[in-house]
Amino acid sequence: MKKFLALLLALTMVFALCACGEKAPQEEPAEKPADDAPAEQAGPSGDLVVYSPHDADPLAAGVAMFEEAYPDIHVEVIAAGTGELLQRIVAEAENPQGDVLWGGGADSLAANVDYFDPYVCANDDVIGDKYKDADDMWIGESPLPMVFIYNKTLIDEADVPTTWEGLCDPALKGKIAFCSPAKSGSAYTQLCTMLFSCPTLDDGWALVEKFIENLDGKIQDSSGNCHKLVAAGEYSIGVTIEKSAVKYADNPDIGFVYPKSNSAVPDGVALIKGCPNPDNAKLFIDFVTSLECQTAQNKDWARRPVRSDLTPEGLCELSELDLGNYDFAYAATNKDAIKDKWNDMTVG
Repeated sequence: MKKFLALLLALTMVFALCACGEKAPQEEPAEKPADDAPAEQAGPSGDLVVYSPHDADPLAAGVAMFEEAYPDIHVEVIAAGTGELLQRIVAEAENPQGDVLWGGGADSLAANVDYFDPYVCANDDVIGDKYKDADDMWIGESPLPMVFIYNKTLIDEADVPTTWEGLCDPALKGKIAFCSPAKSGSAYTQLCTMLFSCPTLDDGWALVEKFIENLDGKIQDSSGNCHKLVAAGEYSIGVTIEKSAVKYADNPDIGFVYPKSNSAVPDGVALIKGCPNPDNAKLFIDFVTSLECQTAQNKDWARRPVRSDLTPEGLCELSELDLGNYDFAYAATNKDAIKDKWNDMTVG
């Protein structure tokens, strides 16, 4: 019996030793990422300050589309007339507060190229040379023909002028809504279009003198007022830009005509010199000249695309208009002198 117990004890010890020698199964360690595995890249972020004279609705829509494409960029919009915004850019030159100017006639932008930095946008290949600065200081984003908008309840359509000289008809005295070219970029282009519609500049200024007399001292401070006042029945006729007039396509009381010797100077976009957020500003310039934004701005707000691969929807072709010989270089380099002469002629 003692031998049996000794054998049993020995076997128990052997089994215990074997059990101790077996290791418990362990979980496999998580696989470490390779040192060269690409890290997830964050998208563009930060701030962007946009100066713009555009109408509120297309401006808001364009900015909203940009923010959707770049959700981490916070956009602040400063809206005012072209003249006011350019004065602001000049005043802030030592410490720029804005990043990009979106809008304003290209002749007005060209007169202030010292306050912009050059930039070749991502859509440069589909924007014709006549719609961009030779030194890349501004880029056109929408050609703007001028129109005479009129209220059919106040003037017979047969009496609506189709020439700049026709605005001097005494029957229209005090009935024309026109903005001061010293305060509005589009009004400045309208004034220059009137000047260049004549054989010589002297002839042009003589025409402007008669036109000023026919305004009867009623000159608007904002170009946006011109079409609104005509639609409200306060003026029979107004000088405005195509994109403002087409808003009234469904209003049976409002019509517009394209005058002879017209112009189609584009609205432009430019990178403000020394701006605090240049990378985001460049993204914005690329975006507003992109196929996506240009298509939406044309379809939703009747703005003409500047891209050669887009045909304007709901608007006539520029080739159908009587476009005069707009001296862009003269309008750009003599802007201060032209505005000063206008101011001298309208004093008193």
